[in-house]
Amino acid sequence: MSQWQDFLKRGWTRFAADAEVAAWADHARPLAAQAARDPAQADWLDCEGTWFIGVDALDNDIHGQLPKGPPLQGAPLDFIADHFGAVAALHKAQVSVVYPGYPRPRAGENEAAFRYRARRDAAHVDGVKMFGAHRNRRVEEPHAWVLGIPLTDSPADAAPLVVWEGSHEVMRRGFAAAFAGHEPKDWHQVDVTKAYQDARAEVFETCPRVAVHARPGEAYLMHRLCLHGVAAWEKTPEAEPQQEGRAIAYFRPDLVAGVVSWIKDP
Repeated sequence: MSQWQDFLKRGWTRFAADAEVAAWADHARPLAAQAARDPAQADWLDCEGTWFIGVDALDNDIHGQLPKGPPLQGAPLDFIADHFGAVAALHKAQVSVVYPGYPRPRAGENEAAFRYRARRDAAHVDGVKMFGAHRNRRVEEPHAWVLGIPLTDSPADAAPLVVWEGSHEVMRRGFAAAFAGHEPKDWHQVDVTKAYQDARAEVFETCPRVAVHARPGEAYLMHRLCLHGVAAWEKTPEAEPQQEGRAIAYFRPDLVAGVVSWIKDP
C-alpha cells in the first residue's frame, strides 16, 4: 500500500525525519518560545496556563518561510503538492504549546465541556465552529489539510496529538447527510450540530484512537475531516521540554473552492 493509499484509509500519515523540515523547525523553535512568552500573545494562554493556543503566532510568509529562515520544504510538502495540488497561500502558523498539568478547564468552560476535554481529548474536526447563543455548529473554515511540525523533542506521553483512524469517512457521511436538501452555495451556513455529534459518537464506538508522537525533523499530515484532539500530559518530562512545553507548529490553509470541495474531494 502506498503512503497516499494509507493516508486515505487511516486519515493521517507520518513523515520520517527530513533535513529540510528539521532546518525549518530549528529556526522556528526559539521564535515559538518567544511567542509563548510574549505579553501581546497572553490572551492565547488558556487552560489555567497549561495550553498556549498560539493562533497566527509565527510571522511566516505565504510560503511558510520565517524571517531569515530556511524555506518550508521537504517530503511533507512534496507529498501535499503531489496529491493535493500546489500548496495554497499559507496563513501565519499556529503554535500549539502544551505544558505539564494539561488538561485544565478553559476560561468559561463548564463542567460538562471540561469532562469532554478530559475524557475525549476535546476531540473535534478543525474548522467546524460554534455560533449563536446556543453554541450550535457550522463549517466556517473548510481547510484543505492539516500539517503538524513538531518543534520540541518531547516525550511520547507529553500531551500527544490523538487521532481516530478512519474517522474522516464517518464524519464525511455525517456532514453530507446534514447538507442534503440544501444548495451547495449555502452549505457553510447549515447547522450541522446534530450530524456532527452523531458522527462523533459513531467514531468513538468504531474507530481506533491512536496517539501520534513525532520529533523535530519529522511531521504528520491529517485529513481535514479527521476527528482528533490532544491527550493529557501524563508524566513530568526532562528539563528542556518542561521549560518549553510540547510545541507543534500547524498549517491548515483553507480550500479556495470552499465547503463543496471540503466534503467531496478525497
